Amino acid sequence: MTETSPVANPAAPVGLRAIAVFCGSNFGVSPEYAEAARAFGDALARRGITLVYGGTTKGLMGIVADAALAAGGEVVGIINERLFGRGHLHAGLSRHEVVPHMRERKARMAALADAFVALPGGLGTLEEWFEAATLTQLNDHAGERRAKACGALNVRGFYDPMRALLAHAVQEGFMRVEHAQMAVIESDPEVLIDRLAAWQPPVVDKWIGQPGS
Repeated sequence: MTETSPVANPAAPVGLRAIAVFCGSNFGVSPEYAEAARAFGDALARRGITLVYGGTTKGLMGIVADAALAAGGEVVGIINERLFGRGHLHAGLSRHEVVPHMRERKARMAALADAFVALPGGLGTLEEWFEAATLTQLNDHAGERRAKACGALNVRGFYDPMRALLAHAVQEGFMRVEHAQMAVIESDPEVLIDRLAAWQPPVVDKWIGQPGS
């Protein structure tokens, strides 16, 4: 594996040089999903923000990468050996890394990124996003001891149920409202990126009503 880091781009917002994107390897039932992925990849490239993603051509993953590349952006793919062996690597990436397993894939993406965004997707997308959000809550990304913004592109209301679930966790006493609201959920790519660039981490402990925690 070749060690690489995103190159600072003067057009990128301060502190937001690279965004890791989690999204579906399928296309979804509506062309709106592909249109949104294309718009997000284009927006990243125009702002000089490196796209870090899973490295394949499949579904929305391939669309967001193609859009960023077409707009002159830098795209870094992190792919595991199994998918690489099946020929899923996108051939046009700025650079790529092949790692042994999914855990290493996620850790490497986290190390390269300054923030995380979920586009619509399935189990993998949701699992990756919630892990990133958990590490942000704990202020412990890849041993860096810093919080990183987590956002979601809310195409066709896809992430409305997630927002409702987080609110329910608050209502039932399992999460502070500050942590439920730290997720940046927007339907417009430009607004989403602006809010990620301006994001500040919450300054409350995760424990509720437990002295000495």
